[in-house]
Amino acid sequence: MRDLNEIIKELILRKEQGEKPITLLAVCPNSLAVLEAAVRAAVRNRSIMLFAATLNQVDFEASYTGWTQADFVRQLGEFANKYHWSGPLYPCLDHGGPWLKDLHTLAKLSYSETMNKVKNSITACIEAGYRLLHIDPTVDRTLSINQPLPIQLVVDRTVELIAYAERIQLAGGFPKLAYEVGTEEVHGGLVDVDRFEEFISLLRVQLYKKNLDHCWPCLLVAQIGTDLHTTIFKPEVAERLYSILAPLGSMVKGHYTDWVKNPEEYPTTGIGAANVGPEFTAEEFKALSELEDQEREITALTRIPPSNFIETLQNTVVESGRWKKWLLPEEEDLAFTELTPTRKDWLLQTGSRYIWTNDQVVAARNILYKNLGRKEIDAHNYVIEKIMHVIEKYIRAFNLQNSVDTLDM
Repeated sequence: MRDLNEIIKELILRKEQGEKPITLLAVCPNSLAVLEAAVRAAVRNRSIMLFAATLNQVDFEASYTGWTQADFVRQLGEFANKYHWSGPLYPCLDHGGPWLKDLHTLAKLSYSETMNKVKNSITACIEAGYRLLHIDPTVDRTLSINQPLPIQLVVDRTVELIAYAERIQLAGGFPKLAYEVGTEEVHGGLVDVDRFEEFISLLRVQLYKKNLDHCWPCLLVAQIGTDLHTTIFKPEVAERLYSILAPLGSMVKGHYTDWVKNPEEYPTTGIGAANVGPEFTAEEFKALSELEDQEREITALTRIPPSNFIETLQNTVVESGRWKKWLLPEEEDLAFTELTPTRKDWLLQTGSRYIWTNDQVVAARNILYKNLGRKEIDAHNYVIEKIMHVIEKYIRAFNLQNSVDTLDM
């Protein structure tokens, strides 16, 4: 596969020369079905595809998908073989930094403890074959809520992790790494454009001092209008950021691209890549809910026991407590049953990605598929196609159709 640093430079050149611009899609692999749907969509559209996995999703220590980094890359390869695809599929790390794995926060790890674990995870990523690392040391649980780290400290910790990754890459003779840095979150202190420029300036100086200027990141994450509850992308902000980064050979990486209202404006304004994840989880949930509606029609006319899949899913999500992570400030003292129907539905869809691999949920899903199979309904394919439909929305908006040929992959 081509080095992502080279690809980003080519995307900049295409935009500068007035050719059709391209934004890379980074799928967050939050379930087996999403991973398969993304590979199948890449094949059907001859599209380059990135896969941005957080340490909550994929890690050598306890991930909610159940995958280690090696498992994840192996599964990616198995789907590529299943669909006879030799095109570029890039495994990537998303939000690699201290306390960005929930378990590190829950365990109240010290800075040195969480930093050591992050370094071990980075090692596992590199050894598994990851090609892009998002280095994000913008969280510090020793500070008060919403108190940003000093920019210089963010830079120092970023360079420390990049230097570590480079030592592992060099010692093992692994492929060259590409880097993504920064955050769209307020706690990172990089939302304001002036502070973003300060971060860039300090990072360039620090990398040069450490003889790491060859590790300049090809992607920088910035606030471009979208967040967990906002879906309006701001093209004017993206264009300003592009003008800052393009001369340095870098582009903006957009996070929280889920349900964005105007994804077709990402390529034209110079967004190099964008993450999408929860939207695919929600689509998987909706597809399974639709299948259970079909199952009810079957079981109502027979003595076949129903799967009760959605009920099992909801009970498991609530019992897991993972939904509490996404509560709004005014909801924090409420029980799940006290929330509005709209919020309960949103939290259930969002939280389902944490428990797809739960034994009870897996068993109920198997029963659902088996019951539908009695009427020759291919439930698995139905779910995959539903997720693919959403993935392909972004492939079209980002001008990724036939990008394997366009970018000479």
